[in-house]
Amino acid sequence: MSFSLNSRVKLNNGLSMPAIHLGVYLASGHEASKSVRWALETGYRGIDSAQMYHNEKESGQAILDFLSSDTNTNSLQREDIHFTSKLASNSAYDTARKAIKRSVEECGLGYIDLFLLHSPYGGKKARLESWRAIEDAIDDGEIKIGGVSNYGVKHLQELLQSKPRILPAVNQIEVHPFNTRSDITSFCQENGIVVEAYAPLVRAMRMKHPTITSLSKKYSCTPGQLLVRWSLQQGYVPLPKSVKKERIAENANIGDFAIDDDDMKVMDSLDEYLVTDWDPTNCP
Repeated sequence: MSFSLNSRVKLNNGLSMPAIHLGVYLASGHEASKSVRWALETGYRGIDSAQMYHNEKESGQAILDFLSSDTNTNSLQREDIHFTSKLASNSAYDTARKAIKRSVEECGLGYIDLFLLHSPYGGKKARLESWRAIEDAIDDGEIKIGGVSNYGVKHLQELLQSKPRILPAVNQIEVHPFNTRSDITSFCQENGIVVEAYAPLVRAMRMKHPTITSLSKKYSCTPGQLLVRWSLQQGYVPLPKSVKKERIAENANIGDFAIDDDDMKVMDSLDEYLVTDWDPTNCP
């Protein structure tokens, strides 16, 4: 299957989103501003931010600056760029609803394409009330698509069993060959929920792993390109993060090769449940 920065993934609500997004986690406002601009000039059409990243404003402004600039040679409009943000913490309905409005104002883009509950923390009542806030924000045109992040199977089951008016379209989790999360990914795929893969590059912790280096040589690609390609071939939407212009372009240049089935299995076998940041997927 061929992939490029123009590739898109169909969602369970009939909409679609880019198959690769730039992640701006742990990027300062200044870094996010520069990296978003570079990514858009390279051809990225998806940007992944969050309230907790404290760079929604800079990311949104970089999108607007790009759209009005001479480097926007394809005359792209706001609707051609997919912007994601996330609710910092689950809470009572009114609090969550106000927080969503703040994010829309903060990014300055008029609406947010994809808005996620950032984690399952807070307990069942807060999770379900926060989801209801997302549903109403979709009805009010503030966001286009709703989803969750760091949800384990039990949290997804809880949400689906609550018979929501709008189904979650996405679950964004840490997933890569060293943490394959097959229980969560298989549940998502069985229920029409797209898996977004954060930390697809394993935060550079396994770039020199012998299997990664040998397969990179075999496919004449960088370790980062190999990991992004693995994610895409699994059917995930990877969010490779970089604040370096050359690396941003390099990470998405994955159209010239395909990992064969046997090597995909070899990469799958590297699973060691490596958590590079946080893991709330089992929280109560």
